[in-house]
Amino acid sequence: MDLSQVHQGVQKRKPKKRVGRGIGSGHGKTAGRGHKGQYASAGAKLFGPLFEGGQTPLFRRVPKRGFSQNSWRRHFHVVNVGDLDQSFADGETVDPTSLKAKGLAKGIADGVRILGQGEVTKKLKVVAHHVSKSAAEKIQARGGTVEIIPGPKKPVRNKMKPRTART
Repeated sequence: MDLSQVHQGVQKRKPKKRVGRGIGSGHGKTAGRGHKGQYASAGAKLFGPLFEGGQTPLFRRVPKRGFSQNSWRRHFHVVNVGDLDQSFADGETVDPTSLKAKGLAKGIADGVRILGQGEVTKKLKVVAHHVSKSAAEKIQARGGTVEIIPGPKKPVRNKMKPRTART
């Protein structure tokens, strides 16, 4: 016997149990559900992974403290002007799509922030959601331009229509 014959005839996948296919199958009649009881009927609601048998669940026993801004916090890619100087040629446009293409802004984010760490030796046209004051000064000192991408507009509420009081 050698290694090429070790697994011959050995099935790697166990076939699915087919229930409710008659008495001869061994899983007929009640189809493995037993007689009566909570889970015997079709459509029975099985308990979830956090169910603790009627005991107060852990997430209700543990005291709630603190505050989180994660539901509305926005995540920005942070890029320094020194990195822009290394990655971009003279006269190129720096925008979110070109930053992703160069590998400076990886993953999902709500926008791009340009910060002023490092030096700029090239004329660049920067289009970003936020540019720090020092970064803008360094870019404009080399003859480049800075353009800010406007954020989303605030929703307008109809101020003429009074809110109805709930009773």
